[in-house]
Formats: sequence, structure tokens, C-alpha cells
Amino acid sequence: MKGKQKLIRDKIPEKAAKEGIKLITRTLNQDEFETKVKEKLVEEANEVTMASDREELINELADVLELVRTVASINRIKLKEIESQRFKKLKKNGGFKKKLLWMPN
Repeated sequence: MKGKQKLIRDKIPEKAAKEGIKLITRTLNQDEFETKVKEKLVEEANEVTMASDREELINELADVLELVRTVASINRIKLKEIESQRFKKLKKNGGFKKKLLWMPN
């Protein structure tokens, strides 16, 4: 398989091997890993925008959530800290229920 190097989930090489495919992998150092996780988060967020049905959307959102959890873990941020900040922002600025679009002059 040729193509762009990318971060893959832990069990992908084993699954590929069962299908007769040998993946060449290497273990990233911590700085590389954090960079690649953030790149993967952007990639998966873009895939959310392209999801064509509910099942695909759930699948892509699950990937995004897993990557958010990973970035948080790398930076020793607890999910409750993120949720607390989300709630503060919700109280201060509101959410997105009104579907407002800013249209600058």
C-alpha cells in the first residue's frame, strides 16, 4: 500500500495481517505523536462535514471524540475540565440552537 503516512489505530496492523496485508509502521516519539494526533483530528473533523447519512456521521463523530480524548490525555487534561469550560462558554456566549450566521459588512 502506497500513500501518505498517517496515524492509525492500535489494532489496524493486526487486522490487516489477518487479511494478508503487511503494514510497515513505526512508533512515534511524543512530539511526533501529538502533532499527528492533531492532524488526524482535523482530518476526521473534515470527514464529519462529508458524512452522507446518520450512521456515517455517528462513525465520524466517534473518531473525532476519540481523538479529542487522546489530545486531552497527552496534555493531562481531564474530560471534566473540558466539559466545565464548555459549560462556562455556553453560559457566557450561548450555544448554537438559534442557528445564527454572522454576516460582516
